[in-house]
Amino acid sequence: MNIQLSVALGDYDHVRDLMSGVVNAPGIDITAMHPPVEEMFFRFTQFKEFDVCEMSFAKSISIMSQPDPWLALIPVFPSRAFRHSSIYVRAGSGIASPKDLEGKKVGLPEWAQTAAIYSRGLLAHEYGVDLRQIDWYQAGVNDAGRKEKVKLQLPAGLRYTPMPHTSLSAMLLSGELDAVLSARPPQAFVQHPEQVQRLIPNYREVEQAYWEKTGIFPIMHVVAIKRSTYERHPWIAMNLMQGFEAAKKRSLVRASDITASSYPLPWVSDHASAARAILGDDFWPYGTAGNQATLDAFCQYAHEQGVTHRLMGVQDIFVPESLQSVKV
Repeated sequence: MNIQLSVALGDYDHVRDLMSGVVNAPGIDITAMHPPVEEMFFRFTQFKEFDVCEMSFAKSISIMSQPDPWLALIPVFPSRAFRHSSIYVRAGSGIASPKDLEGKKVGLPEWAQTAAIYSRGLLAHEYGVDLRQIDWYQAGVNDAGRKEKVKLQLPAGLRYTPMPHTSLSAMLLSGELDAVLSARPPQAFVQHPEQVQRLIPNYREVEQAYWEKTGIFPIMHVVAIKRSTYERHPWIAMNLMQGFEAAKKRSLVRASDITASSYPLPWVSDHASAARAILGDDFWPYGTAGNQATLDAFCQYAHEQGVTHRLMGVQDIFVPESLQSVKV
């Protein structure tokens, strides 16, 4: 008899066949849920409501770096995105290049937001920005009251101020902030493009050059299993990975099909071909072997920035059975 697992994930095409039952994870029946991403993370980190959940990579790696983590992670990555596009600056702030952020007031929704870790990492490592020369402010992107969800160990000398009574958008428009790092575009940018702009407007070509130089394709989210569930049924880790991989392969085939588009996007098969030419045949890889450069960079950034309590490696993050494969 199959076991029943509650699984919360974004409604991505590359997981949909598993979540709908078109493909199966052997021995598992899935109760599928698709909450909004911020709600999903909140409910899982605060109340541990689901057996399996898509999770912020930053929050997951922070929890895994502390004693007795309540998560078990598998190297399945539902969400990935380059983040040169997620640096927003106020017009008139005098910020024309990344180095100009030094001496400025910069906001972010959480220090431990995955996108912000990658943005700060590329600022420091690609552009030579000294993160200690920035005054950092934490607030909700568009709503007041957002808080950090994991315990931080911020580097000595870093200036960081929570602002629970306001939002990043409001602070940008009032001039209290010069710039914002955020995965979600602030309303100030969407509604007032004359006042708030991207620091790197040609981000796509810059991101492609970054990939070609570094081999880093940023991983935003990871699949987490509640450790108590994993310890009762350790076999579910690899069986879930098999199901996710099968669903993803079917999705990539659909993306490449020029006969009848599965996505409401013109030239989608051309986009898939371009991604394959740049990133390789499997341009959305799971597992650790095809993601080593990205994982190593993220572990370094998270430790340097005080999100993890020790320097982590793949052997510290993912369940051990996911790091090996059968040889025949």
